[in-house]
Amino acid sequence: MKPIRIREIQGRVVPLPRDDVDSDQLAPARFLHAQPRGGVVLLHDWRFAADGSARPDSPLDHPVRAGAEILLAGANFGCGSSREHAVWACLDFGLKAIVATSFADIFRANAWRSGLLTVEVDAETHGELLAAVAADPSAEVVISLEELTLTLPGGRRVGFAYEPFARRCLLEGSDALDVLLGHDDAITRWERERSQT
Repeated sequence: MKPIRIREIQGRVVPLPRDDVDSDQLAPARFLHAQPRGGVVLLHDWRFAADGSARPDSPLDHPVRAGAEILLAGANFGCGSSREHAVWACLDFGLKAIVATSFADIFRANAWRSGLLTVEVDAETHGELLAAVAADPSAEVVISLEELTLTLPGGRRVGFAYEPFARRCLLEGSDALDVLLGHDDAITRWERERSQT
């Protein structure tokens, strides 16, 4: 997968205020061998009944949320097994970022490597954003990876932390291999010096 460059994401938000949404819910195991395209895998069993019909209570498929690119989730998002498919399902659905109060470490690592931004916020900010998008489904947020800020619909800006190496890769549109190859001269010099000792 070609590295994705991210500086800023602006968009509408779809709320999914549940804690402990795990990787098997995000991408059910039966889809791992052949993941269909079009976003149908993401939270499939929460969005569709056994007969394949859409569940009317699914916030991801509600007409007022159509095209939203940012998911607002609860705590411990992406917990469970290490499954890149969970991130791919989010991206395939059209999500560019997930805002939550916490993320599972493996999901967070898989996310930045695939170009999905994870933004961790405190409970107060989470509650404020949840209330804002409930009141106005068309409300937008702005996530700046350059400035490490999240601008809420009311205009309040809050900072968030991001792992420096992951941030560098996303801002540059590079990956770990690109960074390593950027040190090719230094590596060659070190190998030459080492072989002479």
